[in-house]
Amino acid sequence: MIDVIVPNYNGSALLPTCLDSLRAQTRRDFVVTVVDDASTDDSVTLLRSRYPEAQVLVMPHNRGFAAAVNAALAATQRPFVALLNNDTEADPRWLEALIGALERWPQFAFAASKLRLFDRRDVLHSAGDFYRINGEPGNRGVWEFDRGQYDAYVEVFGPCAGAAAYRRNALDLLAEDGNVFDEELVMYCEDVDLNLRARRKGLRTIFVPTAVVYHRLSASGGGVLASYYCGRNFPLVWAKNMPAPLARRHWPDLLVSQARFAMHSLLHIREPAARARLRGQLAGLRALPRFLARRSAEPEESAMVTAALALGQPPVQR
Repeated sequence: MIDVIVPNYNGSALLPTCLDSLRAQTRRDFVVTVVDDASTDDSVTLLRSRYPEAQVLVMPHNRGFAAAVNAALAATQRPFVALLNNDTEADPRWLEALIGALERWPQFAFAASKLRLFDRRDVLHSAGDFYRINGEPGNRGVWEFDRGQYDAYVEVFGPCAGAAAYRRNALDLLAEDGNVFDEELVMYCEDVDLNLRARRKGLRTIFVPTAVVYHRLSASGGGVLASYYCGRNFPLVWAKNMPAPLARRHWPDLLVSQARFAMHSLLHIREPAARARLRGQLAGLRALPRFLARRSAEPEESAMVTAALALGQPPVQR
C-alpha cells in the first residue's frame, strides 16, 4: 500500500532514530526503502545488519537528493509514497495520519506533515510550505512555538519533501523525461519545483497537523552546501515554472529579491555561507538559459499558480 523512501548519505549516526521510529508506526502496511547515495561511512552495513526489513538501494555514485529519490521511485510501485529525511524522528501515528488524510480526501494529491525541531520539540520548522511571487519559498510557522495555531487541516501550497506523502499516480503525471524530481537542481528547492509543477496541473496539498515529525535541522546538509544550492536554485525554479503572464508582471520582484540576497552576502563576505550563496547565484545565471528553454505551457496555469500563492503566506518583510 505505502512505500516509505528514506534518502541517506553518510547518515549512519542518524538512521537508527529514523528507522526505529518507523518500526513504531501504528500503521503497518508499508515497506521502507533506504536509498543510499554512495555513502562512505558504514550506513549500508548498519542497514543490512540491524534493519533487515528495509530494502536498501545503493547508488553507484553520489548524485544528490533528486537523483537518489528518483531511483527509489523507479524501484518501487505502491500507490502511496512517503518521503522521510534520515535526520528525523516520526511520531508513531505519523504515517497513519498522513496517508489517512489522502484516503479521506481524494481531492488532494499531496500531504504535508507538521515538522518540529528535534532538539526543541515545541518549536515549528514547517506547517506546510508557501511560495512568494518573487521566487522565495518558505515554511509556514517556521521558528514559532507550537501553541496549536496550525492545528487545522487546511490546503497549503505544497509539502516539504523532508516528510511528505504523495499519490503515485500524481507523481507519474508530473514526471519530466521519466524523472519526478528535477535532477538538474541536485538538492534544495527540488520539492518547490515539484510543488509548482503540481499547481500548474491543478494538483493540491493538504496539511495534516496530526502527522508530526521531529527534524534535526540541517544534520544531513545545510551550511555552505545549502547556501550554494539555494542561491543557485531560487531563480532557476522561478524561471522554469512561473507562468508567462505572472513572469511578465513580476520579473522585477525576482530581481529585487536576488539583489537583496546578493547585497546581504556581500555585507557578510567573510562568512563561508555568504560566499557560497554568491557562487550559487552566479551558477544560476549561467544555467538560466537551459532552464528557460525547459519552460512549458499549461491551460489556465496562471490562475492555478496565483491561487496557490495565496495559501498560508505571511506578509513580505520589508
